[in-house]
Amino acid sequence: QLFFFAMIAIVATCNLNQFAMDFEGNMNRIKASIDEARAQGARLRLGPELEIPGYGCEDHFLEEDTMEHSWEVLVELFKGGYTDGILCDFGMPVMHNGIRYNCRIMALNRKILLIRPKLFMADDGNYRETRYFTRWQHGWVLQEYILPPIMAEATGMDKEEKQRTAPFGPGMLRLNDTIIAAETCEELFTPNAPHIQLALNGAEIITNGSGSHHNLRKLDTRVALIRGATSKSGGVYLYANQIGCDGGRLYFDGCAMVGVNGAIVAQGSQFSLREVEVVAASVSLAEVRSMRGAFSSRCEQAASAPVIPSVRVDFDLCGPAGAAGALLPTQIISLRVHDPMEEIALGPACWLWDYLRRSNQGGYFVALSGGADSASVVAIVGSMCQRVVAEVAAGNAVVLADVRRIVGDEGYTPTEARELAGRLLYTCYMGTTNSSVETRSRASSLAAQIGAFHLDVNIDSVVAALTALFVAAVGKTPRFRAHGGEPRENLALQNIQARLRMVFAYMLAQLLPWSRGYRGGCLVLGTGNVDEALRGYLTKYDCSAADINPIGSISKVDLKSFLGWAASNLGYTELNTILHATPTAELEPMVEGQPQQSDEVDMGMSYAELSDYGKLRKQRRAGPLSMFRALAAMWGPGSPRGLPLTEVADKVKHFFRCYSINRHKMTTLTPAYHAEDYSPDDNRHDLRQFLYNPAWKWQFTAVDRSCEQLAREAARRAGP
Repeated sequence: QLFFFAMIAIVATCNLNQFAMDFEGNMNRIKASIDEARAQGARLRLGPELEIPGYGCEDHFLEEDTMEHSWEVLVELFKGGYTDGILCDFGMPVMHNGIRYNCRIMALNRKILLIRPKLFMADDGNYRETRYFTRWQHGWVLQEYILPPIMAEATGMDKEEKQRTAPFGPGMLRLNDTIIAAETCEELFTPNAPHIQLALNGAEIITNGSGSHHNLRKLDTRVALIRGATSKSGGVYLYANQIGCDGGRLYFDGCAMVGVNGAIVAQGSQFSLREVEVVAASVSLAEVRSMRGAFSSRCEQAASAPVIPSVRVDFDLCGPAGAAGALLPTQIISLRVHDPMEEIALGPACWLWDYLRRSNQGGYFVALSGGADSASVVAIVGSMCQRVVAEVAAGNAVVLADVRRIVGDEGYTPTEARELAGRLLYTCYMGTTNSSVETRSRASSLAAQIGAFHLDVNIDSVVAALTALFVAAVGKTPRFRAHGGEPRENLALQNIQARLRMVFAYMLAQLLPWSRGYRGGCLVLGTGNVDEALRGYLTKYDCSAADINPIGSISKVDLKSFLGWAASNLGYTELNTILHATPTAELEPMVEGQPQQSDEVDMGMSYAELSDYGKLRKQRRAGPLSMFRALAAMWGPGSPRGLPLTEVADKVKHFFRCYSINRHKMTTLTPAYHAEDYSPDDNRHDLRQFLYNPAWKWQFTAVDRSCEQLAREAARRAGP
């Protein structure tokens, strides 16, 4: 009787490190999550979106094999008894009436209770869900779905209970003691989210299996939406997510949560090397009913809400509890929200670890220049090594097995991050006569602090050989600007150095482990940031050409802040020296031993300005005219900068000229960890042409006209 009136249910959600198309691995992680949920006494388990095949299958979703193998995994879960006595919410693709849907499979005791298709698709930014799936468009109705024969044979506890059909549609499950309903990822973010009508129809527990990627400073938005889903109507909200790199540019940042009546009572890790993390909570349905019953206007709306169909399920969620303290609800917690600099240290580090272990390579190679960008990359690899050592010390057997496989030593156990970095991280300073003593020293010092295997080489002989080959072929000798050459000559001589570094980097990456008697080769890491990519301030096929890039979607402004944070929090103090050095490519001759180049001078804009351009161009969808109007307010007269309007207009024009003549470089940009929504990644995130008329005649004329109008208006207001 006490348990009945308390109405306490133990529910579980999870972070799963799924891998696209790895059906066996995905199945094993699902099984482990169910085992852990049971161990914590849960009678409801929620998994991430499309957890069976993995969210990132992309065009593999169009293959019949992917759906067939998904059903095969579900059959194995049924046969193994993984739905016995626990209501499981799985994610997988389902074909119904010749239409492919992104679905939730609600299952219990080897029976499919409901197949719930996704109502609203994620179809912007990095997502193209309508390329693979169709949203459910029949409203709040249930249809009959005929199960595949292999699935039908796996259902039921004996032959008499075989299930041939299942309800298909956005319905609810009406249990003996509560009502459960589902929504999927993007639906939480929509203005008229399904949970609104579901709650008004009596759903007390709403599940959300998600596939949501990491963006810097994004977690606050997600938490606010989860809180908001139950703050006005009351209820329990379960959120599950993938965690890790499942085969692409995105890092899914976990953070499984349980919310109750607008508060968070349980939270999982946002960044972790654990493949399976289950988050369970004891929730009071009595508290949900109390909150709802006391809100009279909510009751009025619920009384007149359109009826949503439900499926009757003979199951008690608030059944006998196997965990201690189940008669008491889990209390509200203080949320763990990482500082953005901490996000940079952890997110790309976890992404790199997943990529390394799943590609089965022997380590990473970085062309370490002594500048801020390459320093940030090696610091992130150092952070990865610190995380790996910490997980091994905590007893993570999967991480230890991966380390041993990568280094090729079954008896190896890492105990110190610097020592592990010496096995996994290779760096090289590739100097020329244009390189300074300072950058050479900074590169060597930083590599030593992290523990990398470091080389210091001079590539002048290779540069001279290629230059001599050109002179022999053409009969003319190009000169640097400092020696009287024109811009084309000067740029070509810089590009030779940059591109030769890329070629030598790949040779080192392939053979350095071999030279030390270690297994495998290295993946080459790119070291370009998002702002320089947007501006086109990079040499095509130089060290921006790599296998993957952990900072390719992070701004220079954030990276400089990260260097200061990492110097204090990761223990790499040399980063402070690098932070305060002037960014320079060191590709032109020095004068009296000092570099004459400055990145910001070469670009004709500051990195802070580049961040503003990037956010306006992509996130606020601004063309030249809209950008000028926005920056006239941000930078023009009356702003802290107080720039003349004509100068603002000139800056906007300069940016768009540089952007348009360099856009072609984005077509070969190294796949990068996605961290900023203004990334110019041409592959999927920022789809635009790569051939422009850089004159922008119509648009720039409109900018000039707007500039004149604003100046006249300002003069009129100032008076005589």
